Amino acid sequence: MIDKRLYEEFHYIGRDILITGLTSSHGGNMSVRVGDRIIIKRRGAQFGQLKPTDFVETGLYTKDSGIVRASTELIVHRAIYQKTSALAIVHAHPRTAIALSLSRDEIIPIDNEGSYLLRKIPVVSVEMASGSAEMANKVSDALQGYKIIMQRGHGCFAIGQTLEEAYHWVSTLEEVSDIILEHKMLGEPLIEYRKHSEGYKNW
Repeated sequence: MIDKRLYEEFHYIGRDILITGLTSSHGGNMSVRVGDRIIIKRRGAQFGQLKPTDFVETGLYTKDSGIVRASTELIVHRAIYQKTSALAIVHAHPRTAIALSLSRDEIIPIDNEGSYLLRKIPVVSVEMASGSAEMANKVSDALQGYKIIMQRGHGCFAIGQTLEEAYHWVSTLEEVSDIILEHKMLGEPLIEYRKHSEGYKNW
């Protein structure tokens, strides 16, 4: 059984992810690493009403009985933990960021806070279905240099030392994406206000 402190963190972050519209009721997943173990949301658990029984503990390097109920994207979480220093992962389906990912290879913030916090969000393409080895390799490789990445047409993966930190990057990404979309809808040119802004696309 998951301990009370960790459960409360999962519970409140899951609720906030749903309330802020960053995923559908049952979409996405989250996990934490504790030593050589992973605690991950179970397959099909509802984000806004997570219970202590909605989490599965399994091995970081070895499979055990917990894998049967774990998220279908456990293989991706394992790869991320093995290749980065992350202790927490949030995978969500932010709709505006997904829309932008369908027509670009990177999402570059145009607002001040987004530019400071994220600079650039790579978009990776995966041909195989969710939970594939291809997905695990491409997503984990991309996250070695970034806090958050987008999988084209699917959703984002964010890493942090805590679930709150990873959630912060997801929330920031969607705000960045909303601002890009709303500015585009205005149909007006961007007045660049950032010093050395020509270098942003190279980040």
